[in-house]
Amino acid sequence: MLSDLLHLARNLRAGSVLAREGALALVDPSVLPPAARALLRLARMIERRGIGDGAARLSAALTRLGPSYVKFGQFLATRPDIVRVAVARDLERLQDRMPPFPRTEAARMVEIALGRPLDGLFTEFSEPIAAASIAQVHQARMTAAGGRVVAVKVMRPGVRQQFARDLQAMRFAARLFERVVPDARRLRARDVVETLARSVAIEMDLRLEAAALSELAENTAGDADFRVPKPEWDLTERDVLTTEWIEAIRLNDLAAIEAAGHDRVALARTVIQTFLRHAIRDGFFHADMHPGNLFVDDAGRLVAVDFGIMGRLGLKERRFLAEILLGFIRRDYRRVAQVHFEAGYVPPHHSVEDFAQALRAIGEPIHDRRADEISMARLLTLLFEVTAIFDMATRTELVMLQKTMVVVEGVARTLDPKLDMWSTAEPVVREWIERDLGPAGRIEEAGRGLTTLVGALGDLPELAVRAGRVLAKLERATDRGFDLTPESLEGIGEAEARRSRWVAAALWVIAGLLAISVFG
Repeated sequence: MLSDLLHLARNLRAGSVLAREGALALVDPSVLPPAARALLRLARMIERRGIGDGAARLSAALTRLGPSYVKFGQFLATRPDIVRVAVARDLERLQDRMPPFPRTEAARMVEIALGRPLDGLFTEFSEPIAAASIAQVHQARMTAAGGRVVAVKVMRPGVRQQFARDLQAMRFAARLFERVVPDARRLRARDVVETLARSVAIEMDLRLEAAALSELAENTAGDADFRVPKPEWDLTERDVLTTEWIEAIRLNDLAAIEAAGHDRVALARTVIQTFLRHAIRDGFFHADMHPGNLFVDDAGRLVAVDFGIMGRLGLKERRFLAEILLGFIRRDYRRVAQVHFEAGYVPPHHSVEDFAQALRAIGEPIHDRRADEISMARLLTLLFEVTAIFDMATRTELVMLQKTMVVVEGVARTLDPKLDMWSTAEPVVREWIERDLGPAGRIEEAGRGLTTLVGALGDLPELAVRAGRVLAKLERATDRGFDLTPESLEGIGEAEARRSRWVAAALWVIAGLLAISVFG
C-alpha cells in the first residue's frame, strides 16, 4: 500500500511536469471516459503557452523529468504503432544529453569497478567529454600499452536505483491506465514498460556493449570503408567500458569534412550501404546511428561509436527485407505481397492480389518522382501503415530497423541532398539475394538442414527407448487400469481440500469487493 502511494506521488509529479510543458495536448480525449476527460481539461489549465507543438513539448517535458524519461522517450520513438508516426518522428529529435557528473565521481566509479587506483590505470583522465542518461565519456591515457589514448565510458552513480524507482512507477501507471481506459489495452502499456526495462538492463551492463562492439568488428573485418573502435577488455567491467580513442570528424560537422578533403557524396553512399550490409548481410546493426555516433577518420572510413542499442534480424527477416526492397526497385508488387504472406506476417485469409494493389498505391507515386526525392525510410513507414490494414502484427525488430533507417537516411541526405537512395541500395540488396538465394546460398542452407537432420538421427535411439517405455506403461494401464496407492488417494484428497479452500477465499474476496463498490 505504501509503495503504491509512493508510485502515485511520483506519477503525479511526472503528470504535473507533462501538464506544465503542454505535452498533454497529444492525448486524444475521445478515447477517455468522462471523468478522465474532465481531469485532462483541468490539467491542461496549467500548461505554459507559446512553447511549440505537442510533440516538441513532450520532448521538453521528458528532458525535465530526467534520464529515465529521456530513455523512455527514445524508446517510444521506435514505436510509432503506439504513439503515432508524427509523434515518433518528433521524439527522434530527443537528445540523450544530460548534465555531466563530476570527474571525481567518475574516478571513484572507475576505481571501484576495476579494483585499482586511478593513477595505476591511467596517467591522464580528462573532464567529461560527453554525458548521456546512463553514462558519460572521458579521454584517458593508459599507464600500460605504451600510453595509448583511450575513451573511458563510466556509468552514472546511482543510475540503476533511479531507473528501478522510475520503472516501478511506470509499471504502476501502466496498470492504472489499462484499468481506467479499458479500450487502451490494445496498446499493451505494461508490455511496453517491460520491453523498456529489458532494454535498459542490457544497456546498463557495459560488458554487453563491449561484446556488441566486438561482434560488429568481426562481422565487418573485411569492409574497407567501415571500422569500430577496439575494446580494452582488461579495463572493462559492468560499470566501465574502455575502448580505443577515435581521432575523427563527426558527420554533422560538414565544414570540417570539406576542409579535410573528404568526398561527401561518396561518404553518403557509404553510410547507406554500410547500414544495409549490417542489417541484411549480418543481421546485426547499430540501432542508434545519429550524427553524434558517426565519424569519418583521416582515411575516409566511416567510424561508429556507442553500441548500447543494437538491432538483430533473423535470416527470415533479412530475406523479407531484401526481397521487399528489391521488389519495390523492380516494381514487382505481387512478389512483395507474396513475400509478406510467405513470411507469415499477413494472415492467410487476406488476398495476395488485394495486398499487391495496396502496395502499388505506395510504390507508383515513388517511381513518378526523381531519384533524389525518393525516401526509403518513407517507403518503409508507408508500408507499415498499409500492413496494419491487413492485420499485420507489429514486429519489434522490423520497427526498430525502420526507425533506424529514417535516421540513417537523414544523415546521408545531409551529406548529399541529391542522394539516389535506390541506386545506392540496389547493389547491396541484389548481391545479398544472389549470394543467399543463389546456388551458394542454397548449398549452405542444405548443409544447415543436413546438420540438423544428423543431430535428430543421433537422438533417435534414445527417443525410441523412451517411446517404448511410454507405450509399455499405456498397455499396462489399458489392461489393469491406473494404480492408486493409499498415498496417492490421500494426496488427491488434500489437493482437492486446498482447492476448495482457495475457491472459498476467492469468493469471499469477490463478495467484499462487490460490497465496497456498491456501498462504498
